[in-house]
Amino acid sequence: MEITCYRNTELQREPRHLRATVYNTGHLLLKHSNDGVVFVPIRSMQYLAVIDYEEIIFLDSANKSWVEIAWQNFRPQQRNALTEAVPYEAVYYTSGAAETMKRLQVELPSALKALAAKTSPSNAARIIKLPRSQFNG
Repeated sequence: MEITCYRNTELQREPRHLRATVYNTGHLLLKHSNDGVVFVPIRSMQYLAVIDYEEIIFLDSANKSWVEIAWQNFRPQQRNALTEAVPYEAVYYTSGAAETMKRLQVELPSALKALAAKTSPSNAARIIKLPRSQFNG
């Protein structure tokens, strides 16, 4: 899938922290993507999160091509463990983005978890036991 996105003038920027589970799940999905981008539908909000190696952008279904919020400048190297939150900056492009941000903090983790469950392998590994005599020369 390919989409073109536009941005209005940045209205506000604020430092934030993203829970480690959310950051790690997003990057795991990104590593498994074929084209270096992951599209995460947030059905409960009618939003689409687009994750790439530089940022996460959020698009409202009512304004499909316009970025409402971008999460940028992730700094995972500043954490001491994979379980620590990752600092980043939230950039708002619309006047209502701060309110949307509150919901995204709750809804994105659920959407990522649902997508990860769909994309993970569903077949369990099998171990085939061979008789020991086949290994003795």
